[in-house]
Amino acid sequence: MTDSTPLGTARLERLAVSAMDNNVYLVVARTGEQLLVDAADDAEAILAMLGAGPLRTVVTTHGHWDHHRALAAVVAATGARTAAGAADAPDLPVPVDVPLAHGDRLAVDAAGELVLDVVALRGHTPGSVALALTEPHDAPRPGRVHLLTGDSLFPGGVGRTTSPADFTSLLDDVEERLFGVFPDDTVVWPGHGLPTTLGAERPHLARWRERGW
Repeated sequence: MTDSTPLGTARLERLAVSAMDNNVYLVVARTGEQLLVDAADDAEAILAMLGAGPLRTVVTTHGHWDHHRALAAVVAATGARTAAGAADAPDLPVPVDVPLAHGDRLAVDAAGELVLDVVALRGHTPGSVALALTEPHDAPRPGRVHLLTGDSLFPGGVGRTTSPADFTSLLDDVEERLFGVFPDDTVVWPGHGLPTTLGAERPHLARWRERGW
């Protein structure tokens, strides 16, 4: 299933793949240049969703296998560069050209008109990252932010962690770096399933911390 969100002269597309309902996201700039987030599975379907413009970058939000099963095939077919959180880079099936750190910026197009901000969210994996896309001036809601959060934030809670320390790390980062920075109308596009907003989830933060997941 594919759906598209117009962002003025840019757009955001979502493709659901695999029995695990992984989301693959495609950000398309005004120029037609593209950036892909999580080549999770089904390389044929991913390649079919690409537009006529070049795919410049494939970002992997974290190193878990279900988010990069099609990565090698997509990179081989397109020649795109790869990017991922530096700590998760060794877990990917191809070399990472651009190791990402908190505060980095990734341009979708060569001219840098459309840029994603990198937000490190430590806990689901050590190198998990989210990407913040701000709607351009010609979009329906200029300035509204779209967060591609991988498996770090979902409707109803943060992603799976394997220890209390990892859970605390993840929720601390999510509270400080997402809820503490972006407004309630920010759209959250998770690694599996349907989107939500920060406003819909914000009232539940204390309950997430109390329950421990």
